[in-house]
Amino acid sequence: MKKEQEQKTEKNGFLYNIYSLLHDLVYILAAITLIFVFCIRLVGVNGESMLPTLHHGDYLALQSNVIMGELERGDVIVARKLSFKDGEPIVKRVIATEGQTVRIDYDDNGAIRVFVNGEMLDESYINEEMLPIYAVPMEVTVDQDCIFVMGDNRNHSSDSRYEGIGQIRLDQVLGKVLFNVFPAADAYSGERDWGRFGKVS
Repeated sequence: MKKEQEQKTEKNGFLYNIYSLLHDLVYILAAITLIFVFCIRLVGVNGESMLPTLHHGDYLALQSNVIMGELERGDVIVARKLSFKDGEPIVKRVIATEGQTVRIDYDDNGAIRVFVNGEMLDESYINEEMLPIYAVPMEVTVDQDCIFVMGDNRNHSSDSRYEGIGQIRLDQVLGKVLFNVFPAADAYSGERDWGRFGKVS
């Protein structure tokens, strides 16, 4: 009789441990889901419009639009606009925010540059200077609750300069890029440049 009670207790103890484990797993999975829905998102880079900052195939960690706060010039964001490639996510850099005036024009040396509120931007992050064929002079004031974005690879980027994208509404922004968590492999060597791992700026 005593042996049967001990076996029953051991069986109940085993079942209780399984129940506790499953119970804990449910809470852990719920917490992870909440984090990835409301705090952090993972997005892959498709294309070369953000070279040299980001490469095709990089994987990025975003601060979700739920908690990202106000965007500033220089932030790198991921947005979705249905008028461009059926809403495929795009990665671009914020050039100007609500109420600021963007002007793309020639500087005193004949180079095409970007001006915001009359100030010429120092853009050390761009891949190369804009070529006239890709940079028709323009001037636009950013609408309320919108941002003006451009790719760092200016001569090979579809961005706010073009009608298909134009200004991005804040509700179209998925999040602000924080980190490059998985750099793309080199197309020739197949090796990953882990020197590009980390904060994106």
